[in-house]
Amino acid sequence: MDELRFVIPGECRTKKNSMKIAGAGTRCPVCKKPQKQWIRQGTVHDTYAKKAALLLRPRPKKPIDTPINVKCLFYMATRRKVDALNLQATIDDLLIESGIIEDDNSTIVVGHDGSRVLYDKEHPRTEICITEM
Repeated sequence: MDELRFVIPGECRTKKNSMKIAGAGTRCPVCKKPQKQWIRQGTVHDTYAKKAALLLRPRPKKPIDTPINVKCLFYMATRRKVDALNLQATIDDLLIESGIIEDDNSTIVVGHDGSRVLYDKEHPRTEICITEM
């Protein structure tokens, strides 16, 4: 397998920090809340995921199912503290949804060696490098 490289412009948006309450059904006449409510991904994450899906190309003919390392360099626009594990989990999920890797279990994604959160105010982005182990 050749090394795969991808670049997604903009700051990575995690699933955990971009949640919103959704609802359906008749509304309560007093508080106006829907009868059924649940928590779902927010529009910020959804927008990022859609943009990333378009940029995660070329895709392999079949999803990768052999041991790989997924190195992610997250260039953030601010120096605020972020959870690197949540960022990595977001990228792993995007790679699965895009059909690049079969699953993110420990037999396929064996490491995230070299992953870092860095600062680049002018050009925030995520650089992904997938190598065979």
